[in-house]
Amino acid sequence: MNGHKKIQVTKEGLDSIKDELDILIEVKRPKVVERLSNARTQGDLAENSDYHNAKDELEFLDGRIAELEDVLKNSEVLSQGSNGGGISVGTKVTLKTNGQKHIFHIVGEWEADPIQKKISHTSPLGHALIGKRVGEKVEVEAPVGKVIYEILSIE
Repeated sequence: MNGHKKIQVTKEGLDSIKDELDILIEVKRPKVVERLSNARTQGDLAENSDYHNAKDELEFLDGRIAELEDVLKNSEVLSQGSNGGGISVGTKVTLKTNGQKHIFHIVGEWEADPIQKKISHTSPLGHALIGKRVGEKVEVEAPVGKVIYEILSIE
Protein backbone atom coordinates (compact mmCIF):
# COMPACT_ATOMS: atom_id res chain seq x y z
CA MET A 1 0.00 0.00 0.00
CA ASN A 2 1.23 3.52 -0.71
CA GLY A 3 1.94 4.39 2.91
CA HIS A 4 -1.52 5.70 3.81
CA LYS A 5 -1.26 8.22 6.57
CA LYS A 6 -3.55 7.50 9.44
CA ILE A 7 -6.85 9.35 9.35
CA GLN A 8 -7.44 10.91 12.73
CA VAL A 9 -10.98 10.76 14.07
CA THR A 10 -12.70 11.23 17.37
CA LYS A 11 -14.62 8.35 18.94
CA GLU A 12 -17.92 9.99 17.86
CA GLY A 13 -16.56 10.43 14.35
CA LEU A 14 -15.64 6.77 14.13
CA ASP A 15 -19.08 5.75 15.38
CA SER A 16 -20.83 7.92 12.81
CA ILE A 17 -18.69 6.45 10.00
CA LYS A 18 -19.61 2.93 11.18
CA ASP A 19 -23.30 3.90 11.36
CA GLU A 20 -23.26 5.32 7.85
CA LEU A 21 -21.49 2.23 6.56
CA ASP A 22 -24.05 -0.07 8.19
CA ILE A 23 -26.95 1.87 6.66
CA LEU A 24 -25.32 1.85 3.22
CA ILE A 25 -24.58 -1.88 3.30
CA GLU A 26 -27.70 -3.16 5.03
CA VAL A 27 -30.39 -0.72 3.89
CA LYS A 28 -29.52 1.45 0.91
CA ARG A 29 -27.52 -0.99 -1.22
CA PRO A 30 -30.08 -3.84 -1.11
CA LYS A 31 -32.81 -1.37 -2.17
CA VAL A 32 -30.78 -0.19 -5.15
CA VAL A 33 -29.89 -3.78 -6.11
CA GLU A 34 -33.59 -4.61 -6.00
CA ARG A 35 -34.43 -1.56 -8.13
CA LEU A 36 -31.78 -2.67 -10.62
CA SER A 37 -33.15 -6.19 -10.91
CA ASN A 38 -36.72 -4.85 -11.26
CA ALA A 39 -35.57 -2.42 -13.93
CA ARG A 40 -33.78 -5.23 -15.78
CA THR A 41 -37.05 -7.09 -16.19
CA GLN A 42 -38.61 -4.07 -17.92
CA GLY A 43 -37.24 -4.87 -21.36
CA ASP A 44 -35.09 -2.49 -23.39
CA LEU A 45 -32.27 -1.32 -21.10
CA ALA A 46 -31.08 1.39 -23.49
CA GLU A 47 -34.37 3.27 -23.04
CA ASN A 48 -34.76 2.44 -19.37
CA SER A 49 -33.90 5.48 -17.29
CA ASP A 50 -34.67 3.73 -14.00
CA TYR A 51 -32.11 1.05 -14.86
CA HIS A 52 -29.44 3.68 -15.61
CA ASN A 53 -30.28 5.72 -12.51
CA ALA A 54 -30.13 2.63 -10.29
CA LYS A 55 -26.87 1.54 -11.93
CA ASP A 56 -25.32 4.99 -11.31
CA GLU A 57 -26.61 5.02 -7.75
CA LEU A 58 -25.14 1.58 -7.12
CA GLU A 59 -21.76 2.72 -8.45
CA PHE A 60 -21.94 5.77 -6.20
CA LEU A 61 -22.92 3.67 -3.15
CA ASP A 62 -20.18 1.14 -3.81
CA GLY A 63 -17.68 3.97 -4.12
CA ARG A 64 -18.84 5.49 -0.85
CA ILE A 65 -18.79 2.09 0.89
CA ALA A 66 -15.23 1.47 -0.32
CA GLU A 67 -14.24 4.97 0.80
CA LEU A 68 -15.71 4.50 4.29
CA GLU A 69 -14.18 1.04 4.66
CA ASP A 70 -10.83 2.56 3.71
CA VAL A 71 -11.27 5.30 6.31
CA LEU A 72 -12.12 2.72 8.98
CA LYS A 73 -9.12 0.63 8.06
CA ASN A 74 -6.78 3.61 8.23
CA SER A 75 -8.28 5.59 11.07
CA GLU A 76 -6.88 6.05 14.51
CA VAL A 77 -9.11 7.25 17.27
CA LEU A 78 -7.61 10.18 19.06
CA SER A 79 -7.58 9.86 22.77
CA GLN A 80 -9.00 12.97 24.29
CA GLY A 81 -6.76 15.36 26.12
CA SER A 82 -3.65 13.30 25.45
CA ASN A 83 -1.42 16.37 25.30
CA GLY A 84 -1.59 17.47 28.92
CA GLY A 85 -4.51 19.85 28.90
CA GLY A 86 -3.73 21.69 25.69
CA ILE A 87 -6.07 21.74 22.71
CA SER A 88 -6.18 18.53 20.70
CA VAL A 89 -8.54 16.72 18.37
CA GLY A 90 -11.68 15.94 20.34
CA THR A 91 -11.54 19.03 22.54
CA LYS A 92 -14.17 21.74 22.62
CA VAL A 93 -12.72 25.22 22.66
CA THR A 94 -14.32 28.53 23.59
CA LEU A 95 -12.64 31.41 21.79
CA LYS A 96 -13.12 35.13 21.89
CA THR A 97 -12.56 37.37 18.92
CA ASN A 98 -13.70 40.96 18.49
CA GLY A 99 -15.63 40.71 21.75
CA GLN A 100 -17.64 37.71 20.53
CA LYS A 101 -17.47 34.20 21.91
CA HIS A 102 -17.36 31.18 19.63
CA ILE A 103 -17.31 27.53 20.60
CA PHE A 104 -15.54 25.17 18.25
CA HIS A 105 -15.14 21.42 18.39
CA ILE A 106 -11.76 20.28 17.05
CA VAL A 107 -12.29 17.12 14.98
CA GLY A 108 -10.56 14.91 12.45
CA GLU A 109 -10.63 15.97 8.78
CA TRP A 110 -13.40 13.50 8.07
CA GLU A 111 -15.76 15.06 10.57
CA ALA A 112 -15.24 18.73 9.78
CA ASP A 113 -18.50 20.62 9.43
CA PRO A 114 -18.11 24.40 9.67
CA ILE A 115 -21.88 24.93 10.03
CA GLN A 116 -21.87 22.77 13.17
CA LYS A 117 -18.72 24.62 14.35
CA LYS A 118 -16.70 21.43 13.91
CA ILE A 119 -13.31 22.39 12.58
CA SER A 120 -10.56 20.09 11.41
CA HIS A 121 -7.20 20.07 13.14
CA THR A 122 -5.72 20.67 9.67
CA SER A 123 -7.78 23.83 9.01
CA PRO A 124 -5.92 27.14 9.54
CA LEU A 125 -7.70 27.83 12.84
CA GLY A 126 -7.57 24.20 14.01
CA HIS A 127 -3.88 23.99 13.18
CA ALA A 128 -3.15 27.22 15.08
CA LEU A 129 -5.04 25.97 18.14
CA ILE A 130 -3.50 22.50 18.54
CA GLY A 131 -1.39 22.32 21.69
CA LYS A 132 -2.39 25.79 22.91
CA ARG A 133 -3.71 26.44 26.39
CA VAL A 134 -6.31 28.66 28.08
CA GLY A 135 -5.29 32.31 28.10
CA GLU A 136 -3.14 32.04 24.98
CA LYS A 137 -3.94 33.96 21.81
CA VAL A 138 -3.66 32.63 18.28
CA GLU A 139 -3.47 34.61 15.10
CA VAL A 140 -5.06 33.20 11.97
CA GLU A 141 -4.88 34.50 8.41
CA ALA A 142 -8.43 34.85 7.18
CA PRO A 143 -9.85 36.25 3.95
CA VAL A 144 -10.58 39.46 5.88
CA GLY A 145 -7.00 39.70 7.19
CA LYS A 146 -5.48 38.53 10.45
CA VAL A 147 -7.94 37.42 13.11
CA ILE A 148 -6.80 37.07 16.71
CA TYR A 149 -8.57 34.54 18.90
CA GLU A 150 -8.18 34.35 22.66
CA ILE A 151 -8.65 30.92 24.21
CA LEU A 152 -11.19 31.20 27.06
CA SER A 153 -11.76 27.55 27.90
CA ILE A 154 -10.97 24.03 26.79
CA GLU A 155 -13.02 20.96 27.61
